[in-house]
Amino acid sequence: MHFAYPVELIKDDNKTVRAIFPDVPEAITFGDDEDEALLRACDALETALAMYVDEKQELPRPSPAKGRRTVSPGPIECAKLGIYQSMRDNSVRKTDLARRLGWHLPQIDRLLDLGHSSQIAQIEQAAAAMGKHLIMSIE
Repeated sequence: MHFAYPVELIKDDNKTVRAIFPDVPEAITFGDDEDEALLRACDALETALAMYVDEKQELPRPSPAKGRRTVSPGPIECAKLGIYQSMRDNSVRKTDLARRLGWHLPQIDRLLDLGHSSQIAQIEQAAAAMGKHLIMSIE
């Protein structure tokens, strides 16, 4: 699963640049220039997507970039979002995943918390329990 969301940068009247995500309307931020707006856009996107997870809602699917800039959450956050989406796609509840892993429910809550710094080994275990595997690359 890829979580590269198109971002639009809009110059405001007050000489700042606003970053918005058409696919994630809750993710809005700004910066003094385009570079700063893009840096802040990652945090805004992660915060908005964390709300979807917290509210147990379907994650918005990124629309095709079609030449637009894209922003993605960090790699750990993307992995967590992939597990969350896989759980939704397969109707797997947190209690089901906890049982598959032999973990306690608070461990699953932390795993799905985008603000919690989970270890890669835990994410790999959870992905495997969902019949998935984690792939990381440097491009």
